Amino acid sequence: MKIARFSHDDGIKYGILDDGDLVVLAGDPMFAGYEPTGERVPLADAALLAPVIPRSKVVCVGRNYHDHAAELGNVAPEEPMLFLKPNTAVIGPGDTIVRPSALSERTDYEGELVAVIGRIAKNVSTENALDYVFGYTIGDDVTARDLQRKDGQWSRAKGFDTFCPLGPWIETEFDPADAELTTRVNGEVRQHAPLSDMIHSVADIIAYASAVFTLLPGDVIMTGTPAGVGEFQAGDTIEVEITGIGTLRNPARDALPAA
Repeated sequence: MKIARFSHDDGIKYGILDDGDLVVLAGDPMFAGYEPTGERVPLADAALLAPVIPRSKVVCVGRNYHDHAAELGNVAPEEPMLFLKPNTAVIGPGDTIVRPSALSERTDYEGELVAVIGRIAKNVSTENALDYVFGYTIGDDVTARDLQRKDGQWSRAKGFDTFCPLGPWIETEFDPADAELTTRVNGEVRQHAPLSDMIHSVADIIAYASAVFTLLPGDVIMTGTPAGVGEFQAGDTIEVEITGIGTLRNPARDALPAA
């Protein structure tokens, strides 16, 4: 099922997508279950929000597709290459990505599958790792590419506000094995690959990450991007589509001058 977090009538609600409507739930289903209130909101009348705001961290994986590692002149790592984004980078579908144009000359898109953690996970095995997944959504690991190269570590380049679009909802019944990812800029395809091309699987990543730090309910795992990453400009619209989930769409603009 597809679970959305949305704004309607000056309130934030959760709902299950059903035939063009959102069946409103009594609370966050990750913690409160799937109790319906009896209210239905047409999807067209709802403002979709980021389907989850990570309570502690956004865990990301670098160079998880051979072709992407090669296009940036890197060798794919033998183990998952982990880094973190702050949860303040998260925005939702339709929200604007703000390019830090005073600090960076190049901002790139990176479309990704995102796993949403639903249970506390620490030192879990690969065999049991998917039991800790609440569902899947779509992400864009926005990157200030010149700062990434300049700094040598990635916190600043990956961590600006608005640099982690998530959405449009969480799909709880999803199998990455047969799905494909497509990223478009202004309707032009820039990335297209099957998720089966990932070097390290979702289960591998969760097991590896949970050996390092405890994963909490609501944390998200961005699983890496395929080849075709590239620059976008102010005024562009970036779309990341994953078959079986939907499409995440965000416009971009430059940061406003400091007051």
